[in-house]
Amino acid sequence: MKNEILKIAIIGAGRVAQHYKKMFDSSAVSGFEMVGVCDIDHEASSLLATHWGCESFDNIPSLLDKSGAALVLVLTPSGMHFEHVKQALEANCHVLVEKPATMVPSDARTLVELANENQLMLGVAFQNRLNPAIQCLSKAVAQDRFGQITTATIRLRWCRYQDYYNDGWHGTWENDGGVINQQAIHHVDALSWLMGPIDSVCATIENRINNLEAEDTMVAILRFKNGALGTIEATTAARPRDFEASLSVVGEKGVAVIGGVGLNIVETWEFVNPISEDSVAKATHSRDVPNGYGLSHGPLLQATIDTLRRGEISAPVSVEDSVTTNELIHALYRSVEIGGWVELKNKPTSCKLGKRSQ
Repeated sequence: MKNEILKIAIIGAGRVAQHYKKMFDSSAVSGFEMVGVCDIDHEASSLLATHWGCESFDNIPSLLDKSGAALVLVLTPSGMHFEHVKQALEANCHVLVEKPATMVPSDARTLVELANENQLMLGVAFQNRLNPAIQCLSKAVAQDRFGQITTATIRLRWCRYQDYYNDGWHGTWENDGGVINQQAIHHVDALSWLMGPIDSVCATIENRINNLEAEDTMVAILRFKNGALGTIEATTAARPRDFEASLSVVGEKGVAVIGGVGLNIVETWEFVNPISEDSVAKATHSRDVPNGYGLSHGPLLQATIDTLRRGEISAPVSVEDSVTTNELIHALYRSVEIGGWVELKNKPTSCKLGKRSQ
């Protein structure tokens, strides 16, 4: 495969696939050939397949057998990820799966073992780690520019109307979860990635506006191993549009706030001991984005393609690395279920999230 054009197939031609289409059609992504699109909705898969001039499939085994894909993108509902990724890996295909990789951590570990056994890439779309503003913040944390960190906070104030939850899977415990596992999981991942291990969490949820099995609003407190405290405020009950997705870090030597609608704008960047780059941080690392998806799917896809074309299999963001985020989500839900603090060292799992109907 080294240096060859990478053959890619897509499983799932719904809402998220339309965003990927924009990225593939942009100048941000190159070095690939689309060879197949699969969805049980024949019209949806046919439209995308026609756009790329490739074949449309209505079942996954046919896609994997006939398309010749080296990389498979799994863009189906979250509760289907485990089975669809497993099928692709067993067909000896590399995989990039939308978040969350699986609904429960144990399934993610199973997939990691399968990928490692077959020497395959297994990546997950936590693209916000590649945002220029988040990369800038990561560098500052790594350089200890904040000194002792006091607090770290994420706020998500997005809008989802009831029709979003009326599709049969969004907002359900089996296939999705609520705001924390569907929307805010990106920002929870960025927070955990930047701040390191978490000792314990305490969370509460409500359905304030929407009607769904899970929650449209969560507020939580976190205790990090480094002694800092964290907070999460996440809702899809903001109206009339998406307003904010922010991450802030407060320390003895500085304060930073990455905001905008998708962790895309450096809003605050001040330090006790400033360096020359600080004066241009806002202008250099901020990006305008059209919506909460942001624009980092493009760099994520290109990094994935480039890595595989070099004959390497290390994913830009691996499923193995993302298991920590999956465990944190379950800890938050478990805290809600027991009505108090839970410790992550015990690897608590929700009794609702990802549990299949009997």
